[in-house]
Amino acid sequence: MKRLTVLRHAKSRSDEESVVDFDRPLNERGWKAARRIGRELRQRHMRFDLALASPAARVRETLDGLAEGYGEFTFPLRFEPWLYLADAATLLDTVRSLPDDAEHVLLAGHNPGLQRLVLELTADDEKGFRQRLAGKYPTGALAAIALSDWADVRGSGTIVELIFPKELA
Repeated sequence: MKRLTVLRHAKSRSDEESVVDFDRPLNERGWKAARRIGRELRQRHMRFDLALASPAARVRETLDGLAEGYGEFTFPLRFEPWLYLADAATLLDTVRSLPDDAEHVLLAGHNPGLQRLVLELTADDEKGFRQRLAGKYPTGALAAIALSDWADVRGSGTIVELIFPKELA
């Protein structure tokens, strides 16, 4: 069983008109959320074989904060330019091209592409996770999806973990 963990970047600053979108940093709330999510991943013993991420500043900083709570990443982390503001089709192609030997992959980026990807990959689940994400995929949110493989994924997955930063202590 494969597992794709989809992480939306944490809350970024929007008050600086002179900063281009790609370079927007996290705000303090975003840094706290990223650290909280990292601690939660560590407590849940979530491990990864590979991470793919948008190179935007807010995604990089989210992963820095995640590492502060999680601990040093022992898996490869690749920043891929095509993931910056990627749409669901691009993200779906990315998932389909993941290496077969990767069992647990972390994908970090932006909405609305991530939310649409998760909805395309999954069917309704007993816990109502998909329904919660259909309404909103908040900043810093993380959804872990169980999939049988990377190639034939549309509608075949189940959300098995859902973490919203505001729900963590």
